[in-house]
Amino acid sequence: MTSKAVYTHRDPMLKKRDDFEDILEERRNSSDLRYALRCYTPVLYKEVTPCDSSMLKGMVLQSDQLHFVINQVSKETGRAADDLKDEASAILDEMAQCLQLSTVRFFAFILSKVFKTLFRSIRVNEEGIQRLQQAIHEHPVVLLPSHRSYMDFLLMSYLLYTYDLALPVIAAGMDFMGMKFVGEMLRMSGAFFIRRSFGGDKVYWAVFSEYVRTMLKNGFAPVEFFLEGTRSRTSKSLTPKLGLLNIVMDPFLKGEVFDVNLVPVSISYERILEESLYARELLGVPKPKESTSGLFKARKVLSEDYGSIHVYFGQPVSVRSLAQGKVNRCQFNLEPRHIPRRSSEEIQSFVNDSAYRLVRAQEENMVLKPWVLLASLLLQNHHHQDHQTVAGGQRGRITLEDLTAQALWLRDLSREYGAFLHWPDHTPPSEVVSSSLSLHQGLVRICEGRVQLAVEQAAAEAGGIKEPQLSVTPEEALLSQAVVILSCVSYRNQALHVFLRPALLASAIHTASSNGKQEVFNSFSFLRNMFSNEFILCPGDTVQDFEEACYLLMKTGALQVTQQEVVVTASGQRTVAFLTNMLDPFLQGYQVVCRFLCEEASDTLTEKQFVPAVRKFIIKLLLAGRLRYTEVLSSDLQKNALAALLRLGAVQKVKGVEQGTLKVNKVMVNSLEDTLGGKLPTQKAVAARL
Repeated sequence: MTSKAVYTHRDPMLKKRDDFEDILEERRNSSDLRYALRCYTPVLYKEVTPCDSSMLKGMVLQSDQLHFVINQVSKETGRAADDLKDEASAILDEMAQCLQLSTVRFFAFILSKVFKTLFRSIRVNEEGIQRLQQAIHEHPVVLLPSHRSYMDFLLMSYLLYTYDLALPVIAAGMDFMGMKFVGEMLRMSGAFFIRRSFGGDKVYWAVFSEYVRTMLKNGFAPVEFFLEGTRSRTSKSLTPKLGLLNIVMDPFLKGEVFDVNLVPVSISYERILEESLYARELLGVPKPKESTSGLFKARKVLSEDYGSIHVYFGQPVSVRSLAQGKVNRCQFNLEPRHIPRRSSEEIQSFVNDSAYRLVRAQEENMVLKPWVLLASLLLQNHHHQDHQTVAGGQRGRITLEDLTAQALWLRDLSREYGAFLHWPDHTPPSEVVSSSLSLHQGLVRICEGRVQLAVEQAAAEAGGIKEPQLSVTPEEALLSQAVVILSCVSYRNQALHVFLRPALLASAIHTASSNGKQEVFNSFSFLRNMFSNEFILCPGDTVQDFEEACYLLMKTGALQVTQQEVVVTASGQRTVAFLTNMLDPFLQGYQVVCRFLCEEASDTLTEKQFVPAVRKFIIKLLLAGRLRYTEVLSSDLQKNALAALLRLGAVQKVKGVEQGTLKVNKVMVNSLEDTLGGKLPTQKAVAARL
């Protein structure tokens, strides 16, 4: 059959991945002070002599581009050019990093102590480091780490220092600058600070982009930023932001450098430091502001065990080869380089496409620990038994033997699907399971050999926090259970990218009205479109994703696909059920948001009021026992659902009235809800409008 032939070259089992080495081992055996003071001589781009930060500022302020923008703004606003130059200089002072080796050494010393206390090991793929060293020597390099924790950029600099590589300059949000002493420390270790949004401020944009380009073109240091733009609170990759990627590709597109190397870096935490903080944030319990005192309160964190970290430096991606055949660079020769211009459609879609491929590369090299599989199984078990409450409060309990057996089944399935799974194969499976459970003992409870999520406990503790005699409101109990559930969800989410395409197909088979291949494809394509704000799905890859999903399910014997039909085999029932259950909470979450918009939303609902209002609606339904999944309380899910409805035109932002008022097309929202629930076939009418 054609799709099989097309696809075999991408059999995920054939991916070759590097081995890891623990860098903490050496730190545990030798002096941290000597390590912090050792001779540090990194390889630089083309052996350039490093210029200091004041030279760098000079180069930016004298650049043609900045002068052009200043003159332009001066004409538009009537402000004196000299004023604007001063403003540019002030922006640069606020923004610029000033790397000082002494600060870096101080951090190296402190972080060695902290890392050894918190983590069992920090494992790095050495071959990736060697590739990076080569890349830095040959071309300007941009490091693109995944972003799950505050730790990420400290960890990155620490690793590069350890391996004697040039320290990166890091784009950091302004919120860090507010941390009195820490902000300055970060600046001296290579952070430069950018405002989260600078709207139409042309001077700011010009200074910022020129600053980044100058560092890149002159090989001052590798530039590092987070493609996702902000920390993912859910452990799912976020839709990439394109601003900085545009800036770093620019010197290549304009022919100012021969090539730029983009290096995706995947950082996987076995236990996320901020786990319950994130869960509370998603439930609307406010988070503490970034402050230095908050860091010291974090000291109790230091007594906990956070397992290991894996850092995988991916293959450097050459912008030159990405652009081959996709971008015609002649368009940049038509006017002087220093004149800023809007990117053409072609360039925009090229940058967008590249961003998605880079985030996919990050996902593929994320290391999954056994707990990720256990969390997925425990969540499904919790929800499915929860709904048929077993007498005697045995909800969601499963024996250790059963859990171990299911985990082994899932381990093999995920490997077939190409997961980068770190399962210690020489340890008896029951030990692997018990040690995973004990590392995450805040989230699970084991009682008489049965395992369940620690939700009952959470609810009971919510009572204990107040006064025992004060009764807990059902809502408080629900929210404290939701903290546990959402924490587990964030681990399950780490595995989503492995199962996503097969799961979309399984759900499509489930919702399609027949087994006809075209019908299933329409259903798949509808779901994929619906969820493209939720998961990393490259634009324009629908057919390829469908074929990949068919291939994986056929390869594992769960599906038979002929020219006309897609049929689940008897032995495939278990796999297909697991996959549909994995996407179910998302389907239910989107349906609930649709229902809320049809039933409850007032005409004056604004984007700002949306999350609190939808949260209230969901809490009511959960307490009434009308919803299966507690995780639909996640504000991330709700915002993504709204973004999807806005993208599909089922909801529109009304201009002119109060900021961001939402206008709901109830007929369309209703039909989307029905289609998600499998009540309506993916009709041509909906398809035509999408």
